[in-house]
Amino acid sequence: MISVCTHSLSNGIELECRSSGQAGQPLLLFLHGFPEGAFIWDELLEHFGGRYRCVAPNMRGYGRSSQPEDVGDYRAKLLVDDLKALIQLESPGQPTACVIAHDWGGAVAWGLANRHPELLQRLFILNSPHPGTFLRELQSNPRQQAASQYMHFLRRPDAPRLLAENDWQRMLGFFQTRQGGMPAWMTPQLQAQYKQHWSLGVHGACMYYAASPLAPPRPGDSEDALHDIRGLTLPPEMLHIPVPTRILWGDQDLALQPALLDGLEQWVPQLQVEHVGNASHWLVHEQPETVARTLQEFLAEPAKK
Repeated sequence: MISVCTHSLSNGIELECRSSGQAGQPLLLFLHGFPEGAFIWDELLEHFGGRYRCVAPNMRGYGRSSQPEDVGDYRAKLLVDDLKALIQLESPGQPTACVIAHDWGGAVAWGLANRHPELLQRLFILNSPHPGTFLRELQSNPRQQAASQYMHFLRRPDAPRLLAENDWQRMLGFFQTRQGGMPAWMTPQLQAQYKQHWSLGVHGACMYYAASPLAPPRPGDSEDALHDIRGLTLPPEMLHIPVPTRILWGDQDLALQPALLDGLEQWVPQLQVEHVGNASHWLVHEQPETVARTLQEFLAEPAKK
């Protein structure tokens, strides 16, 4: 059974959370991305709630969680601090058994595993690029640069207003298939759930893009603008992930190219990658049984010394 509550964190942020399982059971933390919400994890919360305490927050800026106005409130460190505080509330004195994260939730989870590896025993990533490979591909891969051009629209101050026009048609466009239609899993009922969620505000969701230094160069950019991304470097100590990590990757992702998985071993030594050939970026919706099976297998693996 799924319950909903709001956690007031020590940093003043409130996170609305969907949860299952009993307090005191090993914690599984589920993190959504753009333009989604905590409700995307409901099937997995129900599946794993018998053995685990499962918690899925609406991330900062989403739903009924805190939605700060300033772009500076969406810096990576602050988003990681939210997760740190939430884990300490839900699992005091113990690390979470696993962080399961998709898209922007994954971006924050990579940061958590790098900065606070003591807070999680495992990391399970669904179509979310590691910052090292994402920066590399944005700098050098024309296909990834083209696939990421949408980020510039979401960084615009008027993006929230434009996304809401025509009953959220631009927002729904993020889910379209290669053929341009809505996928079968996006039922009218699910569309209504998404629209209700977005109606609570999407300014914060767009701020994730505005606050990030990672954005592709654009055709016609000035030399200064090109230097901003091409001259950007990330220190090696910010890229190392010391916890066991499993990546489940939908190979038909329109926004994230497969080259983002190349060379990850240099930063993620305990890495396993499983490809899902007939899934896109939205594999949580498309392949829920595969996600549940792979996560179950990962959780059952003996902990490495």
